[in-house]
Amino acid sequence: MPDFLPAAPPPTPAEDGWRQTHLGRLLGHAMRRFDARVLQLMAHNVEVPLALSNLAARDQVSAAHVHITRHLALQGDRLTDLAQRAGMTKQAMATLVDQCEAWGLVTRAADPLDARARRVCFTSTGLAWLQAFRDAVAQAEAEFRSEVGKDVATVVAIGLEAYAGGDAAGMQAP
Repeated sequence: MPDFLPAAPPPTPAEDGWRQTHLGRLLGHAMRRFDARVLQLMAHNVEVPLALSNLAARDQVSAAHVHITRHLALQGDRLTDLAQRAGMTKQAMATLVDQCEAWGLVTRAADPLDARARRVCFTSTGLAWLQAFRDAVAQAEAEFRSEVGKDVATVVAIGLEAYAGGDAAGMQAP
């Protein structure tokens, strides 16, 4: 008996299309499109400080930077907690926090519960950025609803929330 099986014929293009259209790939494309639209809207929001708007317009602000916007509690967080909630390493989050601190979005302050620890907190500029993020997300969701229809958008949101399980706590249907 041979140690190997004869090679199967290569798949035809019709049989190979699944690699481009499976659910994970579609979700990834949709997420990148949504995040890009949110950043584009933020770049053109007159409420965003000009320096930050310019950074967003020149693609210097990425979806990774938005992790801070998505995950930083209003009362501030320790870096390790922020990194854990964002699903990032502490080192990667520290790099993002350094950049956001240089841009004036966040600051590090003493932790009132632990003198050895520091808390990452939004600055007033960071809170303006957060509001611009909220506005941009709302507009991008409205555009999504307009493009696919309200019923489809609702089904997509419910399906994604169910699929995400506990990670989607607090999500609302668009």
